[in-house]
Amino acid sequence: MQRLQKTEQADDRLEGKSYLEAHSIVGGESTVQNGIQFVDLVLARGNLNLAFKRAKSNKGAAGIDGMTVEQLSEYLYENRDKLLTSLRNGTYRPKPVKRVEIPKPDGSTRKLGVPTVVDRQQAVVQVLSPIYERVFSDNSYGFRPNRGAHDAIKKVTSLYNQGYHYVVDLDLKAYFGMVNHDLLMNFIEQQVQDPWLLHLIRQFLTSGVLNGGLFKKTTKGTPQGGNLSPLLANIYLNELDKLLTSRGHSFVRYADDCNIYVKSKRAGERVLQNVTKFLENKLKVTVNQKETTVGSPLKLKFLGFTLGVDRNGAYPRPHQVAKKRVKQSLKQMTGRSRGISWQQLMKEISQKMQGWLQYYGIGKMKKFVQQLDQWLRSRIRQLIWKRWKKLRTRYRQLIKLEMTPEQAKTNANTRKGYWRTAHSKTMCYTYTNEKLERLGLMNLSKTLQLIQNT
Repeated sequence: MQRLQKTEQADDRLEGKSYLEAHSIVGGESTVQNGIQFVDLVLARGNLNLAFKRAKSNKGAAGIDGMTVEQLSEYLYENRDKLLTSLRNGTYRPKPVKRVEIPKPDGSTRKLGVPTVVDRQQAVVQVLSPIYERVFSDNSYGFRPNRGAHDAIKKVTSLYNQGYHYVVDLDLKAYFGMVNHDLLMNFIEQQVQDPWLLHLIRQFLTSGVLNGGLFKKTTKGTPQGGNLSPLLANIYLNELDKLLTSRGHSFVRYADDCNIYVKSKRAGERVLQNVTKFLENKLKVTVNQKETTVGSPLKLKFLGFTLGVDRNGAYPRPHQVAKKRVKQSLKQMTGRSRGISWQQLMKEISQKMQGWLQYYGIGKMKKFVQQLDQWLRSRIRQLIWKRWKKLRTRYRQLIKLEMTPEQAKTNANTRKGYWRTAHSKTMCYTYTNEKLERLGLMNLSKTLQLIQNT
């Protein structure tokens, strides 16, 4: 407030100049926010300490220098002043990110860029995020505070119940690697015009990638893996949000997954044509024509879900692809050739299924989970029988499970295959569901019920 009062006493030219330094012409922030320079906001002790705590809690992987989050505290203690000075005077240069490729369910790989722990960018995110939360669309749900995939799915369900029975399912080809740096910086400047902060963001964008021993310049893209990348990706696609809003479209966007809801297939095809032109001509990203389609929300997949309909209207449920993937994952975990302890196996199953059920628990899937429970128990019984291996071991184990010597001898000598034996009375009566739970096997149906009742 003091700065504004001083400005009012100056001549017209100074007043105009001073005002632009405090506020952008579109209502954003320029070189100050609430009277404080952005460099001071980013490098404030409280902001840096919060960024450090979040880095430790996230337990991110080491970058190209091999420094872990645990080693960061000692490094900052020894180099804090030097680091802050280089950041403040603009001589700081982020190290290249480390290229890491992780497999995707379809067999391809996702390319991640892992920054060093010093370059985690969280301090910048903490300052920028509140500014952009004021301008981001209510229809954007990805990588935003107090919003998530469940909120997006609830919105999708609501739109279907409002009569939007067709969806334009947009798929952007390698979106995070295609973001145009110059366009992105222009979009950032709509809200923030601070030269120091813009320079630092540009440094992060162009720090390069180290793949093995080969360095590659980054002239486009926001490498997935950095803390700043999701925010920048949202800033970029906020331009799409603004276009869709101005045209009165109903849509839901989660990062680069965008669904536009319409009331007829013809309308959807028209919208797809116009949006494709905007994305490719204005935003310089490529629409994947093979994966982009106009169809029914009852069949298409969005964030792992699809919709079902009953007399009460639409409801979310896991897509068939999600069901197949989780079953395949459990099948690999319980493979007969895996040399893994029971304790570790039960832990792996619990970790996998706790997260899966938490995510898909907002959908209807009681029958599927009951079937999955039965199948998983059979997989475990099969594995138990396989691990007993020898006839003598099987005989002794069956005796321990309260079979008579005659019954144990007969059943131990069975010529049935592993899978058939897993469904036989031999295993179902000796290794009951209750005994498997005592062994540590998660009861999926009970867990789902607890999740849905909380």
